[in-house]
Amino acid sequence: MDVPIQNLRKTIEPLRQEIMNHKVYSVIKDIDDLKVFMQYHVYAVWDFMSLLKSLQNNLTCTTIPWYPKGSAETRHLINEIVLGEECDVDVHGNRKSHFELYLEAMEQCGANVNEIHQFIKTMKETGNFKTAFEKASTPVAAQDFVNFTFDIIGSNKDYLQAAIFTFGREDLIPGMFHSIIQDIYKNLPNSISVFKYYLERHIEVDGDHHSHLALQMTSNLCGENTQYWQEAEVATITSLKKRIALWDGAYASILKRKTVYSSQ
Repeated sequence: MDVPIQNLRKTIEPLRQEIMNHKVYSVIKDIDDLKVFMQYHVYAVWDFMSLLKSLQNNLTCTTIPWYPKGSAETRHLINEIVLGEECDVDVHGNRKSHFELYLEAMEQCGANVNEIHQFIKTMKETGNFKTAFEKASTPVAAQDFVNFTFDIIGSNKDYLQAAIFTFGREDLIPGMFHSIIQDIYKNLPNSISVFKYYLERHIEVDGDHHSHLALQMTSNLCGENTQYWQEAEVATITSLKKRIALWDGAYASILKRKTVYSSQ
C-alpha cells in the first residue's frame, strides 16, 4: 500500500479508536435508546450520499454533451461505489439507496422520521441549511457534522472529498455495536430486522469492497502531491472529530431520555 496512505492511517488511528470505543455504544440498552441514536446517525447517512454524488459529479462527466473526464480508472471506482450505495437491494430484493433503507429501518422500529423528512423537504424548497435545520429542530451536533461535510463539498477539491469519504466514513461502526443490535433483535425481531440487515449490508459492501475502492480513489487523486496529502490529513482529522462530536450528542440525548424515564 502507498506510503502516504499508511502514514495517514497511522496519524488518525487514535481518533478511529476513540470512535470505535465511544461511550455511546455502552448506553444503548434497548430499542428506545437505539431510536435516539438513529435520529442523530441518519444525518450522517444522508450527507454521505451527498458527498458521494459530489465525488461522482467531480470525477465523471454528468452533463450533456458527454466528454471523457479525468482518469477512466477513477471514473470506474466512483461509479462502482455509487452503484452500490444509491441502488442496493433491501431484504426483499427491491432496489433502494442506503439512505432509503435506513429510513425504512427507522420507521420499522418506531424512531422519529418527521425531523429528517422536514429537513429534506425544506432543503428542497429553499436550499438553505440554516432554515432547514431550524424547521426540523436538528440537533446541534448533527448540524455541525453536516455543515462540515458540505464545507468540504463546497471546496470543490475532489481529493479532500475522497479523503473524508474514505477515512472519515468507512468502517467506523464497531463489533460492539453489532452485538448490541443482535441482542435487541433476539427480543424484537419484527422491530429491528431492517436495521440489522442495513448493518449487515454495511459490513458486506461498505466495509470491505467499497473501502478498497475508496482507498485507491484517494491515492489516485492525491498522487505524489505532498500538499494534497497534508490537506487530506487535516480534513480527515476534522471529519473524525466531527463524528466524535455527533456521537457525543447522541450519548447526551440517550442519557437525558433515561433520566426522564427513570424519574416518571
